[in-house]
Amino acid sequence: MLTVFWDEQGVILEHYMPKGYTVTNATYANLLKNHLHPAIKSKQRGLLSTGVMLQHDNARPHTACSTVAAIQDLSFECLPHLLYSPDLAPSDFHFFGPLKEAMGSKSFRSDEEVQQAVHEWLHSQPKGFFSRVISVLAAIVFLVHLCGVQPLT
Repeated sequence: MLTVFWDEQGVILEHYMPKGYTVTNATYANLLKNHLHPAIKSKQRGLLSTGVMLQHDNARPHTACSTVAAIQDLSFECLPHLLYSPDLAPSDFHFFGPLKEAMGSKSFRSDEEVQQAVHEWLHSQPKGFFSRVISVLAAIVFLVHLCGVQPLT
């Protein structure tokens, strides 16, 4: 399983969960503290002072008390999940959709080949790809606030 953290400039962290493992609130909190925070510190140092915003779905590992505490301890913010899509985050369509399309016609012999192909795809995206996805997400959040739709919390 792939977890990707990114901003308008590109990928900050791509993390592959080993086959057979499950994302739990403990593993997700560990990912935030011990992988994402150091990656931000080394790649996008200014983000830590200007603010990190996370946007994800309402899966239990993302909403568990220990995860919420880890997010607060790191001084990250979490965008509210929108009512109209309780199971999917907007980036599932605007980010993972193109990735799925790119990988759909390929055959792989191992997990390592899949990871390499995904890594190459992520790092081959044109400069505007990530900023365009951020713009779409920002427009969704703006429209939700403009229309008065209440997000799930």
